[in-house]
Amino acid sequence: YGYKSRYPMKVKFLNLGSLDNIIECLSPGDNLNLGIFDKVSRAGIPNHKLIKTPEQLEGIRKAGKLNTAILDMVAENIKAGMSTDDINTLGHNYTVEHGGIPAPLGYQGFPKSVCTSVNDAICHGIPDPNQILQDGDIINVDVTTILDGYYADASRMFLIGNVCDEARKLVEVTKESVDLALKEVKPWGRLGDIGAVISEYVHQHGYTVLRDIGGHGVGNDFHEDPYVCHKRGTGMLLVPGMVFTIEPMVNEGKEDFFVDEENEWTVYTEDGSLSAQWEYTVAVTEDGVEIITH
Repeated sequence: YGYKSRYPMKVKFLNLGSLDNIIECLSPGDNLNLGIFDKVSRAGIPNHKLIKTPEQLEGIRKAGKLNTAILDMVAENIKAGMSTDDINTLGHNYTVEHGGIPAPLGYQGFPKSVCTSVNDAICHGIPDPNQILQDGDIINVDVTTILDGYYADASRMFLIGNVCDEARKLVEVTKESVDLALKEVKPWGRLGDIGAVISEYVHQHGYTVLRDIGGHGVGNDFHEDPYVCHKRGTGMLLVPGMVFTIEPMVNEGKEDFFVDEENEWTVYTEDGSLSAQWEYTVAVTEDGVEIITH
């Protein structure tokens, strides 16, 4: 999985996961362009560290409940004329007032408590008092909360004022792709099936989905294995107790992206097209899926 960025990226924050996890997303016969691997495949059986205990799951659920409440609060307040830093302040204050910790703040040097990605920003937008939301903007607000040592991660898209039909459709199709992906979360399925149904659906609408940045394990830490890849029948086996995010980043234009060379965080579409993202944290259960936060 080669980077399509013109600038260096914070690899862990971009959710690529470990080398073993990337290898697990390959099909037999695929080549991994690292010089030492050729035609690599793995069985993709999760180790015990990726299976949450009942106690851990309960802690993650509580973090998820707070995380969802933060996004609900943002939904009630977000509007044209406010700055993206205003959103950060709202999210930060609500988090700490309810006993949580904003996970992004200080993570690998990230300077704010939430990510705010507007229009052609794909992800990791840094809230800015000078970035004022305008009528017609689309924005992703990404929130990760730590509560009693457990993590939950979700993001939503918000339409500001009178949004054009093209932007609205992009946001709706991205959300619909997540709804379809949730149906693929079931015991003994493959992680790649989740990403595959997303890719298939958004491609039908003429969009592209990022394969280099995506869903990841979460719960005991901010970013864990596995990485949610996009090939059917590949990736890690889904086992009850696994917790991970589903977070497609869908571009109106090409998949190519770059990272802001000044802040070294914000990822933009290479061609300036709009991008949308929705993110859920989910758990694999004995009979399907549990949504932890949305």
